[in-house]
Amino acid sequence: MPSRPPGNIYLLTRPPMFLLHVPAVFAVVAAIMLGNWQLGAWQAHRQDRAAELARVDPVPLADVLGRDAPFPAAGVGRPVTMTGRWLPDDVTYVAGREHDGRTGFWVVVPLLTCGDDRTDCSHPSAMPVVLGWSGTVADAAAPPTGEADLTGWLQPGESDDLPDDDPTDRVLPALQIADLLQHVHQDLYGGYVILESPAAARGGMAAVTPASLPKAPTSTALRNFLYAIEWWLFGGFAVFLWWRWTRDELAAARARLGVAEDGRDGEEPPQETGAPTARIPSEP
Repeated sequence: MPSRPPGNIYLLTRPPMFLLHVPAVFAVVAAIMLGNWQLGAWQAHRQDRAAELARVDPVPLADVLGRDAPFPAAGVGRPVTMTGRWLPDDVTYVAGREHDGRTGFWVVVPLLTCGDDRTDCSHPSAMPVVLGWSGTVADAAAPPTGEADLTGWLQPGESDDLPDDDPTDRVLPALQIADLLQHVHQDLYGGYVILESPAAARGGMAAVTPASLPKAPTSTALRNFLYAIEWWLFGGFAVFLWWRWTRDELAAARARLGVAEDGRDGEEPPQETGAPTARIPSEP
């Protein structure tokens, strides 16, 4: 009785095949681990960037953002100092802000300032200042009045596609400069400031901390993120090479053993014997 030809499992587990399996497993595992490491480095750099900006020494607002200038990319989260006069009649509230697991409002009051530009203050602009967080509009403290010297974290105006359900009230869905212009009777800077001093958290308001600041942009430490993708692509390429080499080795092994692709012996099947043959009738 002829022996059964070896199957794919036998061919794949022969000792010579491990010269393909072991390097392939090592390459895939290494690519995944190195990709995850680069991804972690990218996330850590973004967090460090935000924390670094929050800890640097404050500079005058005029050194970072001019009254009619676009918001600079390097100014996100930068501590700045300002001197000006409060505009309490132009207070607004930004809805949907989280604090200790609760959703409430940011209280925003503009500060009329020249950005510490002492050379020309004939046409001052207003800087929206986030004073703190309040659970409800009614619980928010009365807006401050008079002159003020402030230090806070500079931020660009937010972008949000949420519509303002009631443009006539002073509650906004996002801190967009274009929406604030409808409630402030002054020109506005191209950003806003989150007040740094916890002293503003009075009258039921909680201070807005650096943890509330927007995350660092995705482009921060972009090289690490691209390296992570590169390593993962290398792992996928290693799997493809393993599959191709394994397929070629299986084909070569079958050829050496005379085994067809379907696992049968490669020889031609013998012709059946003993089959009845048709008889030609003889002439009468």
